[in-house]
Amino acid sequence: MNITLTAMQQDVAQAYRKFDNVVLLSPTGSGKTLAYMLPLAEQLRRSPQQRAVVIVPSRELAVQTTRVAHEVAGELPTIALYGGRPTMTEHRTLREVAPRIIVATPGRLLDHLGKGNIEPTGLNVLIIDEFDKCLEMGFRREMADIFSRLPNVSKRMLLSATDKEEITQLMPEYHRLDYLDHTSETERLEELRVDSPEKDKLQTLSSLLVALGQQSSIVFVGFRESVERVTDHLLRQGFHVAQLHGGLEQRERERQLFLFQSGTCNILVATDLASRGLDIAQLDNVIHYHLPPTPDIRTHRNGRTARWDQHGRAFYIVGPEEDFPSLPVFPHQQPFADSPIPEPRWQVIYIGKGRADKISRGDIAGFLMKVGGLARDEVGRIEVLQHQSYAAVLRTRVAQLLPRLRGQKIKGIRTLFEVVRLHP
Repeated sequence: MNITLTAMQQDVAQAYRKFDNVVLLSPTGSGKTLAYMLPLAEQLRRSPQQRAVVIVPSRELAVQTTRVAHEVAGELPTIALYGGRPTMTEHRTLREVAPRIIVATPGRLLDHLGKGNIEPTGLNVLIIDEFDKCLEMGFRREMADIFSRLPNVSKRMLLSATDKEEITQLMPEYHRLDYLDHTSETERLEELRVDSPEKDKLQTLSSLLVALGQQSSIVFVGFRESVERVTDHLLRQGFHVAQLHGGLEQRERERQLFLFQSGTCNILVATDLASRGLDIAQLDNVIHYHLPPTPDIRTHRNGRTARWDQHGRAFYIVGPEEDFPSLPVFPHQQPFADSPIPEPRWQVIYIGKGRADKISRGDIAGFLMKVGGLARDEVGRIEVLQHQSYAAVLRTRVAQLLPRLRGQKIKGIRTLFEVVRLHP
């Protein structure tokens, strides 16, 4: 994977091997998923009969964690279980795949355990990632229930970005690794104030985004309705925008995230659903359109940027009636009207088949180059989901690409290929 492990990740691997109960406290964006996934994969390779369950608070983190598991230990069957789709579909996949690693949200795992779809005595490792977020989302009782239902678990690990007294309630004895010294993260993050002359901040946001150019930015708002309003405003002005909130169907969430992660859209407007569990490479900016109501939310939003050894910026748009601590003022806002917005380099193609059809990223890349006539550097990010896939391709090649793909088969399967459109 061409990754140099941090001191924290090396310490976690040693503690995982040595202790049965481990708690890791480490800031958002410090690489906790890789920290536990590497020693977990090592353990499961050594012990072919053992299975693990990883609890996560959200669908998005379940998908992201499963992706990391595939990269770290592709030979170990892994499945993600989460709400927003029928449990029967997941039950069939459980029987077909016989997973060694189960990544699940708390409610969905309990649902499968209650229906007998998962044999609890066959689970030997329990990991709870984003423990503080699980508490914040009201999963305290579910986590305690999960602990009591897994009698053969011999290794437990809790990971959290903030210290919580509930940790000791679940695990009275544990080895503690504390990396919550935020000094290095603060040095990598520049925080700036943007004053809005009007209570409605839309025009100030537009001017700020023009000043930021093609940099990638997440715009955080407080409500689902605000996501729709801000997104519609920016799309009308010609920006390339994706959106994320809890009211979207799972397939639409996946589509919107891929538009942003692939670089097809450089702006993501989101509720705090996006403040945890999203691993977005080299995110340049976090923009607080609605100011964070608590210090924890401020920390978690800002944790999307300045991850690992990268640098990033956080902008706070402050209205005339709002009070916010003093910060340096961002000096380079530009008028929106006179500033053209360039087209992004990539455009996304939808492919109507996925993992259930035995399609891989390599299959799609090879197909696009061989049948579609694309060069290697004209194919960008590829995401293979259970029943569909997405591929970013060079925007200037799409018009020639689609006619070549029409009617063609990928791995002997005829399927649909079409351009993914932004919201009208």
